[in-house]
Amino acid sequence: MPLASDTILTRPLGLRGEATARAQRWRAALQPRLLAGAALGAGALALAAFLVLSDDPLAGEPYAIAAITIRAPSAPAPEPAVPSRPDPASRSAGEVERASGVAVSRPDGATAPDSVVIRVPGNAPIQLNPAPDPRLAERGRYGTLPKIGPDGARSLDVYARPEASGLERGGAVAGRIALVVSGLGIGQAATQDAVQRLPPAVTLAFAPYGADVTRSAARAREAGHEVMVQVPMEPFDYPDNDPGPQTLLAGAKPAENLDRLAFVLARVPGAVGVTNFMGARLTAEAASLEPVLREIGARGLGFLDDGSSPRSLARDLARKAKVPAARAEIVVDAVPRPDAIDRELARLEEAARKAGFALGSATALPLSIDRIARWARDLESRGILLVPASRAMRSGP
Repeated sequence: MPLASDTILTRPLGLRGEATARAQRWRAALQPRLLAGAALGAGALALAAFLVLSDDPLAGEPYAIAAITIRAPSAPAPEPAVPSRPDPASRSAGEVERASGVAVSRPDGATAPDSVVIRVPGNAPIQLNPAPDPRLAERGRYGTLPKIGPDGARSLDVYARPEASGLERGGAVAGRIALVVSGLGIGQAATQDAVQRLPPAVTLAFAPYGADVTRSAARAREAGHEVMVQVPMEPFDYPDNDPGPQTLLAGAKPAENLDRLAFVLARVPGAVGVTNFMGARLTAEAASLEPVLREIGARGLGFLDDGSSPRSLARDLARKAKVPAARAEIVVDAVPRPDAIDRELARLEEAARKAGFALGSATALPLSIDRIARWARDLESRGILLVPASRAMRSGP
């Protein structure tokens, strides 16, 4: 298409002279650029038309065709062989016993089935009966008090820890030991240590003064320990040596002592019995002690003399009043030194071997708990079985 005439380009507004010359130079410079732009536009339109009309989806890009061969999946790698377990029927009786932990006793030269199973292992811990049992409880001035049930059931029996029938790994029992550890419920650290470290067959006695003594005693029972309550009793050097509030006094009227006893008993539901806290003077006074023992027996409890006073009349008076009672033969921590405690524990063990049964007492000193826990670790390997202290009281009057 021809460009516009000079008249249109150079004189659209009536330009003349120099202005006309400049317009002509501008046109001469612009004309090649207009021609190049027109050519570029035409090329772009041609390329677009080619792309639209062409059958090549890649629009001329280089490409290659590769053949893909489909093969069958390879077989999985074989799993490692698992050794087969031996048929239980093909194992010997000894192998079965060792695997199961069952202890078997056989006559000399005999084989299965000529045998007697004397212990089958169990993982479940011994559970104590819940407390308080409604049959054995009544409301008192200070809280729940124990009583004998309408069917004659006693706290001494219902709340007691069941006694193991034999050693954990079988074998003959050379002797039985009952051990009561007192002074619990005041210091939480010592109480927790005793509950966790001492064997469950050890009986724990709780003083009535702890702020959380009821819950502490319940936790001890949950761990399998049967529990007792300590009754503060007058010593010879009272009041210089004071067992604390609610102390039963040798010179007090029986009604006053029984009222104080009721306060103490209400502090520890689920107790199997009562043990003395101090009390050398009261336990030596028959007239003062006998009404207390009768009340303890009338409520279905037992009494355990901790053996700290050689002048105590408690066991003889209890026998006379037909109250279940027992007296500790050895106070294992009367001298609170490691060597002395170990020596007394050895004496207790020897007494059990000679008589078949021995009863000991201790206090909840950290040292005492540690030495008793160490001593008890391999006690059964020496043929000695720990039993609850209620056993000793139930065998009394």
